[in-house]
Amino acid sequence: MVPVVGALAAGTIVEKFQGNDFARAHIYGAWWFYVLLAFVGAYALMGLIYALHQRPLKEHLYRVCLYASVLFVLAGGALTALTGWHGSVTLYPDVPATTYTTDEGVEAALPFALTLRSFEVMPYPGTRSPMDFVSRIDVEGQCVNISMNNIYRRDGYRFYQEDYDEAGNSTLSVAHDPWGITFTYMGYLLMLLGVILCFSSSHSRFRQLMKPSKTLLVLMLLAFAGQTLRAAPRTLPRATADKMGQMYVLYKGRVCPMQTLAKDFTTKLYGKDSYDGLSPEQVLGGLLFYFNDWVDVPFIKIKDAEVRQQLGIEGHYVSYAAFMAHAEAFSSSQGGMNGAMSPDRGGTAAKQSKAWRAASEKYNLMQMLLGGKYLKLYPLADSTGTLGWYAQNDALPLNVSDDEYFFIRKQQSYCQELVIEEDFEELERVFDKTIAYQMQRAVDVLPSPTQFAAERLYNRLTTGRWLALLAVTLGLLLFAFSLFRTETGRKASPLMHCISILAVLLLTLFLVVIFVLRWASGGHIPMAGGFDSMNLMSIVIGVIALTLSRRQPMMPAIGLLAMGFCQLVAMMSGSNPPVTHLMPVLSSPLLTLHVTVIMFSYALFFFVMLNGLAALIARGRAEALRRVSLLMLYPAVALLALGIVIGAVWANISWGNYWSWDPKEVWALIMLIVYLYPLMAIQGQDRSPRAFHWYCFFAFLSVIITYFGVNFLLGGIHAYN
Repeated sequence: MVPVVGALAAGTIVEKFQGNDFARAHIYGAWWFYVLLAFVGAYALMGLIYALHQRPLKEHLYRVCLYASVLFVLAGGALTALTGWHGSVTLYPDVPATTYTTDEGVEAALPFALTLRSFEVMPYPGTRSPMDFVSRIDVEGQCVNISMNNIYRRDGYRFYQEDYDEAGNSTLSVAHDPWGITFTYMGYLLMLLGVILCFSSSHSRFRQLMKPSKTLLVLMLLAFAGQTLRAAPRTLPRATADKMGQMYVLYKGRVCPMQTLAKDFTTKLYGKDSYDGLSPEQVLGGLLFYFNDWVDVPFIKIKDAEVRQQLGIEGHYVSYAAFMAHAEAFSSSQGGMNGAMSPDRGGTAAKQSKAWRAASEKYNLMQMLLGGKYLKLYPLADSTGTLGWYAQNDALPLNVSDDEYFFIRKQQSYCQELVIEEDFEELERVFDKTIAYQMQRAVDVLPSPTQFAAERLYNRLTTGRWLALLAVTLGLLLFAFSLFRTETGRKASPLMHCISILAVLLLTLFLVVIFVLRWASGGHIPMAGGFDSMNLMSIVIGVIALTLSRRQPMMPAIGLLAMGFCQLVAMMSGSNPPVTHLMPVLSSPLLTLHVTVIMFSYALFFFVMLNGLAALIARGRAEALRRVSLLMLYPAVALLALGIVIGAVWANISWGNYWSWDPKEVWALIMLIVYLYPLMAIQGQDRSPRAFHWYCFFAFLSVIITYFGVNFLLGGIHAYN
């Protein structure tokens, strides 16, 4: 299997620099790669023949199914390559289309005509963010709708919504692959059956390992189921600022509490969601109503050292006045930000350009806020009845009434007068009147009271890095303490064991609350980004650690350490990032299932790695801990395989292609091969336990590359930060 893994890994690197088409042509489509796949098929065939000759056969049916599934999947891939056709067709309104263009550029005939009657971008209510793309097609008198995750099938052809243009033309993906999909799906079903039989057969290796441990059966079921002191600038009282945060605003394509915008605004400028003990709403209110107090406050964070050096800024933080002065001086000497941000700059200059864009984003945010174009608070319907959200100084619809026009243009000035007079009670009443106006004008598109309350509570539960660092620190201390007692032959400390269980339980419950609040406020299960996936993995690790805590006293400490690391990784994607709408293609229940299953497998692999590390340190327990690792490896590998299959089915439903040699797909396959090896080759008591643990420790590199390497280095359609 080593040559196969090497070829797959090389393909992802080649794709990084040469593109997917080049990698598919010169790596995945090369004759020598087909030879490697043929060897894999031969190995599976020999395994199938061997399993069929075992008696009684029913005790080895799981092996028959698993080996046969590999053969069917390989056969399905071969049939797809030999007999399948993929392409696209662009439909123009009321113009019948009887041909499509294949990926090879060949014009192919369709056995029926497609006529586009209309195309519509369906936005989320009250916004311009696309919720779905719908093509209404006439097929020989039959009216059908084709949209994201809603394909049309006819006579062996499948049509998927792919693209559109401003003229109302729609582009559909076309797939004609009846034999390849049939064999591949049969392989998936056989794989699923084999996994079920493996866990249920009393003669399987896994069930033999399970006999002394009933607690781990539950695991299998779960698997499936300091700043310098200074005078603070003036701002609004906390209660008044909180009332301001209760107004609705259009932000990032969705209607949300103004609190969400304030939190994100403060985080982007300052690097944290609060400043000097002030809430995000107070920071935003201070800039709106006490700008002269804030203009010289160093609260804008400039991360890049070279940008700070070029601007002549000392320290990581700079005031708005100093930032503007330095930027103007730099502009007059070297072309300023526009020159620094030029996309044509390469090498080191490109890196500097990215840093300048980050600095410029802060500048633009301040300019939009001060220019009255950032806070889109006012819902108005234009002459066509289309509802839009407008800021104070936006161009308003021509049909707006004089009263509304005056209200929108003058509200900020009136609020400023109330602030000067320190009449905060009246200011709060103005905010209440604004909320009433918003509810009157946009009642059908506002989030429900439950969603609104959930998002506001979620925004308040920001923890930053301190919780992750606390979990890592406490986990390391408890882990070291457990290893020390094990090495000295002492029993586990009941007090420390209770502390570790309590810490894992509390952290798990907190993360579950975060998960539920993001779900409630966003209206979809939060699994589509780096923060959400790490949060889910932390929850899974917590559940597994608590499940294993009775049989393995060291597991809560390991779990707490792993959860802390996952939360630190989540911080890379932003501390409690704001809720956003899902991309249309992600609005599928298969996304939830795919991510959940994959995260369970990753969590189990994490436990196997840390369990191996403990075994390498505490040598006297190497054999006992190998048994624990094997018991976790079986469901981990099964879940990984199941997750890959679900992802393939989802891709086939969404894009018409169940395997596209994307780096994430390829590395998931590599990870599956890497972790299959210890289950196939390192069994029984005839191999060194330490060699097994060393292998599992280094095998976790494949997990790291699959998640982080693809996201941050290799790219592809699965990459997210």
